[in-house]
Amino acid sequence: MALRGFFARHRIVAAVAAPLALGVAAAGTAWLAFESPTSIETELTASTTECHDMVTVSIAGRNDTPPDTVPRLVDDKGNPLPAALSDDYSSHWVDPVSNAAASVNKLKPGSYANLYVAYPANMDSYEEAVAQGVENTQTVMREIRQSCPNTRFSVVGYSEGADVARRVAMNIGHQDGAEGYDIVDPTNVVGVVIFADAGRSFEQGPFPGAKNPYTNPDGFGTAYQKGENTAGGAGAVTGTGGSDFGALGGKVAAFCSDGDLTCAIPENISLLQLAVNVGRQLDIDSLEKGGLTPENGIGVATVIGKVAYDAFAVISSQPNWMQSDQTFLDVLLTVSDPAYKPTEPDGALPVKPVADTIDAKQMSPLAYLPEKLFKEVVNLIVTNQNTIPVVMSDPYQLTLGPDVGHHFDYWRDTADGKPLSSAEYAAAWLTQLAEDARAGKPLPTTTTTAPPTTTTKAGATSVTTTSGAKAAAAVSSAPSTTVPVPSSTEPLSPAAVTPTVPVPTETVTAPVTTAELPATAESPATATGTASTTTSVTPTPVP
Repeated sequence: MALRGFFARHRIVAAVAAPLALGVAAAGTAWLAFESPTSIETELTASTTECHDMVTVSIAGRNDTPPDTVPRLVDDKGNPLPAALSDDYSSHWVDPVSNAAASVNKLKPGSYANLYVAYPANMDSYEEAVAQGVENTQTVMREIRQSCPNTRFSVVGYSEGADVARRVAMNIGHQDGAEGYDIVDPTNVVGVVIFADAGRSFEQGPFPGAKNPYTNPDGFGTAYQKGENTAGGAGAVTGTGGSDFGALGGKVAAFCSDGDLTCAIPENISLLQLAVNVGRQLDIDSLEKGGLTPENGIGVATVIGKVAYDAFAVISSQPNWMQSDQTFLDVLLTVSDPAYKPTEPDGALPVKPVADTIDAKQMSPLAYLPEKLFKEVVNLIVTNQNTIPVVMSDPYQLTLGPDVGHHFDYWRDTADGKPLSSAEYAAAWLTQLAEDARAGKPLPTTTTTAPPTTTTKAGATSVTTTSGAKAAAAVSSAPSTTVPVPSSTEPLSPAAVTPTVPVPTETVTAPVTTAELPATAESPATATGTASTTTSVTPTPVP
């Protein structure tokens, strides 16, 4: 089945939910909301004991999660897990990516499975929802690993689900592993796809940790784009992101559209960042539906009061604060972050006795008041240079507007040197990974042998040449270079072919609207000098 035809049946709908404030739009998005019914007894059919060569764990966005009415996946003891197979639930947005491999004829039934994680995909409390999503995702992956230790995993997340997926990937990539892996072995996680991640690092490339973070993930020969262009800015949710995925570096595709203020919010918008920090702790769903009411007003007052209290606690703990360069806005940005923890264990200010007189030393900081006020004004201006342009650009329409919002670019961004849309590219990559798993293609492992006698000076450049593509240069700061080599493990399941069967080398890509799509499929033997293949795709008109 052609990949383009698959996507044609999954067109983007031009509808989004009620408008959000910028802070809300940046922290999490809304679309096609549905009300989840109250909990009822569910029919339990699928089990983790039904092993597959590869399983994709999908985490969709706000209000896009399996409801209680769909059958749940169960563990090996029959206990329900927070997940449902894509046969029982599918996301309009995520399914074209995570379920594309299921339509490939080479993958016979039982080889590939796609499931959706159930979590409170809402904005009652953004941080609590994402944290629960992380816990649920890791629980599901852990249970599948215990039943099927050879299963390979991929993870896909979009919008609020992208925040979940990134945190899960970072947790997996940074496991110690000295006494076994708590979640899953990072080697068995073959790909992570993230769309519109609110925790994206500043101007992070789409493939963090890869040999070329702007072109393709390691091991996949098709180029995503030309050059090194990337979305500007960073994710709106600070303090939770980063581009270091540890052992999963090079196996992550993190797409961000320029103009999508969830992942590409510009610098110097400190007042709006303050609004985002506060919004992450509020019941946005309630505010969005009914405005400020006595019920949710208590929560708003509590959050704002806590931020103010913590700010004055920080200032009072620094006797020389008036002489410092730190401004009140700096303090507010620090303490408004949901991850902030007060210095005092209980967050209380130290109790000081009330003096009958004012000591001269206590009055001396007032001499710095004019200078401090000047610093406050300058800091406010400098750190908000982009606030007015962002506000004037109609941030909600810019991000979530029907047909034009950049939050939905990922299914249509075939421009600027991109032969495939981000969603099509991710689907082609996951499909290739699923084919590799079905064929029992060995997973790359890191050699542990002693380094060669000849060493490379720090700063030297090692070059790997790929047939039909521009040579890629990687700078190594270590004396030696570690090259991934195929392992000699058995196939993932009895259904998989044996390692002695030749593995198909063709790469599955979607027909595109450009004249030709050069795609090089890099073989595991490339490190030893084997040339890779080149595939051309004939253009097909987009319906």
